[in-house]
Amino acid sequence: MSAPILSEQEQLRREKLAELIMMGIEPYPAALFPVNTYSTDIKDNFSDENAAAFTDCCVAGRIMSVRDMGKANFAVIQDTKGRIQLYIKREEICSGDDKTLYDIVWKKLLDIGDIIGVKGYAFRTKTGEITLHVKEFTLLSKALRPLPIVKEAEGQTFDAVTDPEFKYRQRYADLIINPTVRETFIKRTKLVNSIRTFLNERGALEVDTPVLQSIPGGAAARPFITHHNALDIPLYLRIANELYLKRLIVGGFDWVYEFSRNFRNEGMDRTHNPEFTILEFYTAYKDYFWMMETTEQLLERAALDVCGGTDVPVGDKTISFKAPFKRISIFDAIQEHTGIDVSRMNEEQLRSVCKQLHIGVDATMGKAKLIDTIFGEKCEKKYIQPTFIVDYPVEMSPLTKKHRDKQGLVERFELMINGKEVANAYSELNDPLDQRERFEEQAQLAARGDDEAMFIDQDFLRALEYGMPPTAGIGFGIDRLCMLLTNSPSIQDVLLFPQMRPEKVQTEQQEEEDKA
Repeated sequence: MSAPILSEQEQLRREKLAELIMMGIEPYPAALFPVNTYSTDIKDNFSDENAAAFTDCCVAGRIMSVRDMGKANFAVIQDTKGRIQLYIKREEICSGDDKTLYDIVWKKLLDIGDIIGVKGYAFRTKTGEITLHVKEFTLLSKALRPLPIVKEAEGQTFDAVTDPEFKYRQRYADLIINPTVRETFIKRTKLVNSIRTFLNERGALEVDTPVLQSIPGGAAARPFITHHNALDIPLYLRIANELYLKRLIVGGFDWVYEFSRNFRNEGMDRTHNPEFTILEFYTAYKDYFWMMETTEQLLERAALDVCGGTDVPVGDKTISFKAPFKRISIFDAIQEHTGIDVSRMNEEQLRSVCKQLHIGVDATMGKAKLIDTIFGEKCEKKYIQPTFIVDYPVEMSPLTKKHRDKQGLVERFELMINGKEVANAYSELNDPLDQRERFEEQAQLAARGDDEAMFIDQDFLRALEYGMPPTAGIGFGIDRLCMLLTNSPSIQDVLLFPQMRPEKVQTEQQEEEDKA
């Protein structure tokens, strides 16, 4: 295979690599480097009074800038926690007549982006900056590709690389040069840990369920299909883990949860990625009213743990995660924002309403999808503060228990925040005969061409026939929740490696072919 075309800088770095090897310097040593502190640990704790505690500092990281002062250099090294200035004097690095380490290696063969280890002591410069006075340095990894140039002023980035093609495709480089990106993903981990702690403290059990499934159940979505060669059967990447978690409730667990990687073969935009993370949990002997209160408590706790308060900036708005949240039925929401009461309409009447509201529909859409489309087009974006949309029509919710008081409705809510769905919850349907009828209705929709209709899961129906206790269940979109708590405008900003089209790398051979 032909090698990729190298830029002038990339070629120069390879020449430096070769020279280092000729000098007997291993550019990628295997021996460990004894890191004993980090940049921020020194900067946050050093003082003139306790300087003696910082006389033996070993720090490793990436060279981010160098200022040549002749017989001395100032440089900035970036480790996993932050950055610190280095001070390197020629006569202290060189021993006797050996000027190799400073004059050749440091000044000529090292580049911005190279990873080094340094040993020395901390001090404060005349300008007041806490700095590491380097007594020894070791090359730990030679970077063969230059970092994108990022302008800085007084240590603050003001012209970070913002090109989405670069940011999402080369996340590793984005993390190096854009410090705020690292903070986003640290907050994401804090969010997951906060939720996990909240659930564990209340006695929930974390479990794992299959990613490869013979039937893609638990949601209305188009699945990815693959083939298992040994069994010679089609398999699906899961679109949800709901039906497996409810099997565990049947089996006797009272409260189970899973952070689940799900896959849906659908469109991509600022709030959708084909691979995404969902938290689902199911609790026996509870209902959707209990679930609303628990959701309020969970999100209030998460906002406090991740952001330090319940008022969170999102774009030009402030979202309050302080409980309680507003509640409104889906029919009342539609009437509030369209002036039309659709609660007693049949499919044809709903089609007329869609036409009246200039909403595009097609022949595959049944009553459930028509109502969902009206709400999505005319109402969803109106709900900025956390709002529970409750009491959906039975046609929209094939896995949900019928409402105890309201004919034709089910006990379901969706949580809307900043105009998007963040969670979906039910009083779970545990009547196996009713569930079979709902699945059969979904099969009829599939026959009409609805490629998001649910499959009939015979094993799940068998599980329900053993008896499932009254259960409340919920699914949270972790990516969307992370977008809110990190003030990120796109789902790609909270995914380390979002899905993208394959990159075409121009090689020397391809260039010659193109010229021909």
